[in-house]
Amino acid sequence: MAIKFRPLQDRVVVKALDSETKTKGGIIIPDTAKEKPMQGKIVAAGPGTRTEDGKLQPMGVKVGDVILYGKWSGTEVKIEGEDLLIMKESDIMGVVE
Repeated sequence: MAIKFRPLQDRVVVKALDSETKTKGGIIIPDTAKEKPMQGKIVAAGPGTRTEDGKLQPMGVKVGDVILYGKWSGTEVKIEGEDLLIMKESDIMGVVE
């Protein structure tokens, strides 16, 4: 997916991954009962932040990484008809490997 948006500094653009629609026991979960997914894929990333001496501190994540983030992290936006999240790198809890 190529979007026409470039995040600044230590911000990333994340596409939320779909949550499971069935439980392990086979019960189908309706859309109204689903929780907001907390796993997503990075589709764009800024260059990083500047340190006090002006050097670029690169990001610890990259485009394509699948990440875990907090339930209320980021700002929901719609870019080119797609629902995305913009968040700071510090809102990311970790990378799924």
